[in-house]
Amino acid sequence: MNAEVEHPQDPPRSIAVEADSLGKVYRTGFWLDRRVEPLKHCSLAVYQGETFGLLGPNGAGKTTLLKCLLGIVRPTRGRGSLLGKPLGDRAAKQRVGYLPENPYFYDYLTAWEFLQFVAGLFEIPASVARSRIPELFELVGLDRASARKKQMRRYSKGMLQRVGIAQALINDPEVVFLDEPMSGLDPLGRARVREIIEQLKARGKTVFFNSHVLADVEKICDRVALLDGGELVCMGAIDELLGQSQGYRVRGRGGNIDVLQKWLSDLTFTDGDWQGTLTGEVKDFSGSLQLMEAEIVSLNAARPTLEEFFLAQLGQRQETN
Repeated sequence: MNAEVEHPQDPPRSIAVEADSLGKVYRTGFWLDRRVEPLKHCSLAVYQGETFGLLGPNGAGKTTLLKCLLGIVRPTRGRGSLLGKPLGDRAAKQRVGYLPENPYFYDYLTAWEFLQFVAGLFEIPASVARSRIPELFELVGLDRASARKKQMRRYSKGMLQRVGIAQALINDPEVVFLDEPMSGLDPLGRARVREIIEQLKARGKTVFFNSHVLADVEKICDRVALLDGGELVCMGAIDELLGQSQGYRVRGRGGNIDVLQKWLSDLTFTDGDWQGTLTGEVKDFSGSLQLMEAEIVSLNAARPTLEEFFLAQLGQRQETN
C-alpha cells in the first residue's frame, strides 16, 4: 500500500490591499439626474511584498479604483481594507505612499525644499528627514547637487516624475501606489522607474501601479489585473494568463543557414539576419552559435506578449457586448 507523501503547505500570505465588490457611482448633469458608474463590483487582493499591475484602456476605472482604495473617494458600494484597516483609516494612510497620475508641485520650490515640506506633513523629525532625503535623491537618480538646487519649474517631465516618486517614499511606506508612473517618460526614464520598482520589491515593499506600458508591466509584475468598463475582466500571475513558454523566439545575425535549420523552426534568413523558434536548450544553442561565429540579438519566450493578451481580451469583450 502506497501512502501519499504530504508536502508542507506554503504559509498564508498577508493581504496588503483588498477590494470586495467595490463600486462607485457619480451623479452628473444640471439636476444631478444622470448616473455615471466608473467602477462596478470590483474584487481583488494584493499580497504583501508583491508588485501588482492594474491594466485597462482609458476610462476603464483604474484611477477611480486607486482613489477608493486610498480613501480619497468613498465607494458607493462594497468594502475594502488597506494594511488590515478599513479604507480611509488615518493610521493606515501613514504607512502608504502615493504618486498620482498628474501630480501638482509647488514649482517655485527646489526638490529638497519640497521633500522637506512633505516630510513635515508626515511629522517626520527633521533629523530623520535630513538623512532620508539624500537617500531618496540617490534612489530616484536626482543625486546631483545642480538638480537639488533648481526650482522645479525648470525640471523636465522625467525629473518631476522622479521627485513625485521620492515624495511617495518619504515616509518609508509599506505600500506604494503609483498611478501611471511611466507616463510621458522616454525609454531611459522608463528604465529608471522600473529599476526603482524592482528595488522597492527587493526591500519587501508592496507596489500597486497602473500603466499603459505593457512591456514594462510584463517585466516587473508578479500579478496583473485587467479592468475594462469598470469591471474586472481577469487577474492572475503573468504565467497563468499568458501560458507557459513552449520555446523561445530568437533573432540573430551571422552563421550558417543549414546549421540553424537544425535548431530553429519557422526559420527566415535574410542578408545574414535570421529569426525562428527554438525548442531546444538555450545553452546548447549558444554553443553552436559560437562555433559559427553567430550572435543572438534577442531571445523571448514563445508565447503571446501581455500586449497581445490585453488586445485579445478587449476584442472579445467588444464582440460579446
